[in-house]
Amino acid sequence: MLKTARDADAKPANAQSMWRGRLLIVAAALLWSTGGLFAKSPWFDGWPAEMRGLMLAFWRSLFAALVLVPWVRRPQWHRGLPTMCLSFALMVWAFLSAMVHGPAANAIWLQYLAPAWVMLAGVCWFGERVTPPDLRMFGCCLAGVMLILIMELSGGSALRATLLGILAGVAFAGVVLHLRILRVLDSAWLMMLNQAATVLLLLPWVWGQKWEAESMGVPLQTYVVLVLFGAVQIGLPYILFARGLRTVSSPEASIITLLEPILLPVWVYLAWHNHAGYQAPPWWTWAGGGMILCGLLVRYWPTTTSELAR
Repeated sequence: MLKTARDADAKPANAQSMWRGRLLIVAAALLWSTGGLFAKSPWFDGWPAEMRGLMLAFWRSLFAALVLVPWVRRPQWHRGLPTMCLSFALMVWAFLSAMVHGPAANAIWLQYLAPAWVMLAGVCWFGERVTPPDLRMFGCCLAGVMLILIMELSGGSALRATLLGILAGVAFAGVVLHLRILRVLDSAWLMMLNQAATVLLLLPWVWGQKWEAESMGVPLQTYVVLVLFGAVQIGLPYILFARGLRTVSSPEASIITLLEPILLPVWVYLAWHNHAGYQAPPWWTWAGGGMILCGLLVRYWPTTTSELAR
């Protein structure tokens, strides 16, 4: 899900290493796209719906942090770390809660509004110059989210999930902005710290729910699934993505990772469409998501021969 290990373009590389890097990023995007399989899984129906997103966030971050610990090389302190961790924890809770309370497609596309919020923050707070692709991206993304929001306000069944998805996108933008400022620090350290801080911040609520397996109606073997959720769905793909960025430029990586929001609702449908709790995305989710996708493609698609040849 989090795809912002570095903000700079990759170093020049030969064709073989570039394709290897692309395959690594494709693999990362495929693993990220399995998030809905876990969040929408009936295995966790025994957990209260009001707390399910928070509890999933806790367990996923716990196992992801354990996977990332061996990759940390240079732990350092920076005064921006606490607010980065708060933004990350808010993002994870809001995103997983949005998937619990509404269609997975809603959650993932609304979280992918983050580049538009980053652009807006860059203009308002950092005085960054806006390019025509930036404006086109913002316009498409805004149109997409307004369509989804208006339709939910006019009688949709997932207004809460929509608002949580928007919140997740805003928090994701906060994480991205922090990673820009902290880009000189070890990226594995930043990601591990984000996951560990999420665990500590959410622990009081999870502990208060008395999450013993039997009392929550969740069998002990289900915790094996939670290990996979943290280690395979978020921990491992981050490592693959970071390695892929060594030879793949940031704009190209941004395009490749769009596989995640495209495939996530597909996996959810294939796995759980026969389950009683499955919520099919309404037409406005697909239409709004399509607008957001167009905006991101307009912003990040390579436009020059040199970019395409990378």
